[in-house]
Amino acid sequence: MTDWAARIGWVVGLGLFVALVYWLMREGWKWRGTLQGDLPELPAAPSEPGEARLTVLSMSGRYHGTTTAGQWLDRIVAHGLGTRSRVELTLTDAGLDVVRPGASDFFVPAAALREARLDKGIAGKVLTEGGLLVVTWAHGDRLLDSGFRSDHAAEHAAWVAAINSMTHTTETPTETEGAR
Repeated sequence: MTDWAARIGWVVGLGLFVALVYWLMREGWKWRGTLQGDLPELPAAPSEPGEARLTVLSMSGRYHGTTTAGQWLDRIVAHGLGTRSRVELTLTDAGLDVVRPGASDFFVPAAALREARLDKGIAGKVLTEGGLLVVTWAHGDRLLDSGFRSDHAAEHAAWVAAINSMTHTTETPTETEGAR
């Protein structure tokens, strides 16, 4: 014979445990957002973005998140930066326009761009070596890394070159000579 009362009790108990764990994870996410509340609002794209930098004006793919620069596991969740989504990137003389359907769009001004590189991971996503385009940018008093993966990974190298050429043109001649 099966003891249905005991079986139903275990199922209800397990369901309550799963609900508790989910609620705790949600509260942790909200708390992280509260701790990062000092991050300023994200800039919006300018009405006149300037000339496109790449022959392919935009790159479609996935936005995997933003972390504190150099700390690939320290996810930034404030202002929707922790939400993974599809993405359309456009690089112009004005900066990097990040359009995310279903999530908040943001814009990284050219002066805030620091570097771009190919990497293998960012919080919540690990790929093969060089499978992720990581853009480092300044926002407020923090340096941030944002991770993107194109639908066509062969585009990543061109994006790294274009973004790095923009950041090197903003350096002063003495900074460039001092690095040699």
